[in-house]
Amino acid sequence: MDSDDSDFYGDEVVKQGLRDCVDNFDVDRWGRMQKTSTGRPQRQTNFAEEASRLHNPYSGVPYAWQLTETVDSFLARLPPATTEQNKDVPWIFICNPYIPRLRKRQNDGGFMKGNEDEAPAEEGSMLSLIVEGGMERLELVLRLKKRLEQAGKSSLVIQKEMRKERMQAAQDILNLAHAGKWLLFCSPAEVNEMWELVAKATANNELGIAAKVAPRSPFEDQRKDRIICVYTADFRDKADVGRVLQRLRELRLVEAKGRLVYYKPDAFTYIGISYGNIWGIGASIYSSKDLF
Repeated sequence: MDSDDSDFYGDEVVKQGLRDCVDNFDVDRWGRMQKTSTGRPQRQTNFAEEASRLHNPYSGVPYAWQLTETVDSFLARLPPATTEQNKDVPWIFICNPYIPRLRKRQNDGGFMKGNEDEAPAEEGSMLSLIVEGGMERLELVLRLKKRLEQAGKSSLVIQKEMRKERMQAAQDILNLAHAGKWLLFCSPAEVNEMWELVAKATANNELGIAAKVAPRSPFEDQRKDRIICVYTADFRDKADVGRVLQRLRELRLVEAKGRLVYYKPDAFTYIGISYGNIWGIGASIYSSKDLF
């Protein structure tokens, strides 16, 4: 090939080497490298401006991450393996600072013991009405069962009618609030490590709207598994729920012990719908085996 017919100049060995470089150039790899090291001076971050765009519904809550501290400092201040659970530290929380939510009040959720802290509320929500409406709907479930039994209906008929009633009651309650969480369990020996992964991913806008972990309870078996909750804004947004689940998988936090993880709506937690409840309503609505 004459030099006038080639995009490269030099002898044939040089030109062939240059053509090989072009053929083997990895555009995707180059793009990834540019994100981490552009080779050019970077625009200086205006940290005051950046902080003004961040949100923390847990601002001032002592058992939560504050924007004035690094995530590493927060983890050192409240390590779940050794931080003792008490009335001042019921949970350890971190928010996603890139998603605005209503400011958290420390007395939110105090309608039922043990449910003092869930995800920061969405705009326009009224927790007291959620709890009141949910409890009234559950009472209707028990009343129907009692009426059927008093009417002498067969067990088959009662089972059929109650199955329909439970499904409808669950749907009615789910309409009251939309946030929910993936529930992760781990041993006390693993909790610091797992929580660090969740906390950093949450603060980096990789997971949902917030996350929490249970501190060490002085009243329970210290070998008992700890729970970590990873919140999403809306259980109806299956794409987002599935995205968070996938990121948890990438972090190797899902099915690490060969068992499923489950997703529970906050509305169920607020009114005490847990495993084996008296209303017969399932405590979760998704699991890690579901397709999203």
